[in-house]
Amino acid sequence: MIPTTVAEALANAPELAAEAPLPGSGRTRELWRLLTTIAAADLGAARAIEPHLDAIAIMHEAGADDLRTIGTTWGVFAAEGGEPLRFVNGVLNGTKAWCSLADRLDAALVTATLENGDRQLFAVDLRHAGVEVVEGAWHSRGLREVPSGPVTFAAVPATAVGDPGWYLSRPGFAWGGIGVAACWYGGAIGIARSVYANAVNDFALAHLGAIDELLTCCRLALDDAATLVDSGEANSITAKRVRATVARAAEEIIARAGHALGPAPLALDDAHAKRVADLGIYIRQHHAEKDQASLGRALLALEVAPW
Repeated sequence: MIPTTVAEALANAPELAAEAPLPGSGRTRELWRLLTTIAAADLGAARAIEPHLDAIAIMHEAGADDLRTIGTTWGVFAAEGGEPLRFVNGVLNGTKAWCSLADRLDAALVTATLENGDRQLFAVDLRHAGVEVVEGAWHSRGLREVPSGPVTFAAVPATAVGDPGWYLSRPGFAWGGIGVAACWYGGAIGIARSVYANAVNDFALAHLGAIDELLTCCRLALDDAATLVDSGEANSITAKRVRATVARAAEEIIARAGHALGPAPLALDDAHAKRVADLGIYIRQHHAEKDQASLGRALLALEVAPW
């Protein structure tokens, strides 16, 4: 089934993980099209299931499939901000920012800082008594059903997943980032369908044509990246390019839908208004000019123009 709510996504997470291909398995396009389909139906559902599938893929990549027995629903808490969460003497202590659905998940993969300053990934049971979700921190109007505030950890046992530094250096880090872009693409498709259903004049038709161009570029970028992942040729530049392409297209599609449809659906159509708000916050996982500058630095490091 295709979940259309966060609750449905979490309830069906084990089944979806059993059916979804792993990235790099030869069926990466199928995986990303599944994420796109879920996101086109509801971005909240996609925001819940994408990290679960990513966590399963990460544990497999680390040769740690046995850790899946810790819980049936997983998140990935790897954003950094403020004082770092620390791992000392086998336990986690401190606060971790941007922990999506921590109050509803069984387990998570969490990055933390070691005594020597290195970062490492750990599997943790979120039902432990030392885990406390900070209430009242999530005020977003988009993805309201996916609270992503901070969590405090007090002497919480954790199991290492990979060596220090492995999480960011592994090939799958790029693949996971593209999976998120597949969700953005699905959200943009949902908005495009509203324009398609209400294109009643030449101005709306012009926006519809432009939206089709943008979505086609996204689809081609994702399909090409899937081929590169399955052939072992994808790298961080691949991920940066695809994420930038889809994020820019999503931003323009939000704007064009507003121009084509006016204020009525934003004010009176609950599904459309939710989708626009959800996509607006979701694509901010792409850091705009900061990530474009990162792509530029990576291209210069090639020392030969790539085009």
